[in-house]
Amino acid sequence: MKPSDAQAKPTTDPDRLMNEHEAAEVLCYSVRALQNWRSRGGGPKFIKVSARSIRYRRRDLLDWIEARTVANTSQPI
Repeated sequence: MKPSDAQAKPTTDPDRLMNEHEAAEVLCYSVRALQNWRSRGGGPKFIKVSARSIRYRRRDLLDWIEARTVANTSQPI
């Protein structure tokens, strides 16, 4: 594997774990929005590694985005 391949894989690997800053960047939302969704519900699935360590699987972020894709404003989410 070339060094450039190793660098490209982490961003496209669907099972890659991301911290909340990376996940917020993928979703174009703030870290605070992710924190609110974790406590109130409605956000993407997350992995609670420990009491203070949260990770998001890239696949779960993409699934969450796909589930909210609509063709018009009259479609329910």
